[in-house]
Amino acid sequence: MAEGEAIVAPTGDAIGADPDGRTRHAAKMARIKAARDRMMATKTGEKGLLIVHTGMGKGKSSSAFGMILRCIAHGMPCAVVQFIKGAWDTGERRLLTAHFGHLCRFHAMGEGFTWETQDKARDIAAARAGWARAQELIRDPAIRMVVLDEINIALRYGYLDLAEVLAFLAAEKPPMTHVVLTGRNAAPELIAAADLVTEMTLIRHPFRAGIKAQPGVEF
Repeated sequence: MAEGEAIVAPTGDAIGADPDGRTRHAAKMARIKAARDRMMATKTGEKGLLIVHTGMGKGKSSSAFGMILRCIAHGMPCAVVQFIKGAWDTGERRLLTAHFGHLCRFHAMGEGFTWETQDKARDIAAARAGWARAQELIRDPAIRMVVLDEINIALRYGYLDLAEVLAFLAAEKPPMTHVVLTGRNAAPELIAAADLVTEMTLIRHPFRAGIKAQPGVEF
């Protein structure tokens, strides 16, 4: 610094005007909120969604039943059709049928996994009966959400025709009806047709450590 040169003191935060960062934080959040508000202003549409929950991780059906409870909380009629595992005595089935049957129609149409029934023809018949019931429910415009639990498994095994399912959903699903399809190994064609797809990724599962399925967690 040259002799006689003026010393210019730092301004703002540097001299302790905002020692705890609150002013900076508030300004940053205000900018974020303004940007968020501009973005949200462009999101005005509504439609019935085709939703897919897939992946090797746990939580596909659990998430779908969470949506069903949201529908019930909003007074929205809804329905569940269970494929494959419909024979299970699950907590969600008990709750929905015992307390919310006036809002949620629950149809357990499966008879267990293939290695349990050991009867392919019987499995196919159960899946097709479930799909027939699902079509009736989806066609009803009063029902706002239909969960097709584990239908992806029935599609993967060839118990149901994927092209038929996709054609029906494209042509006959009412515009404001949400349809949720759960199960591992969702077909690429189904994923391509969906509006919302979530893949549950397996990181760790207690089953691998010898822990069996437990009430309140798995069913």
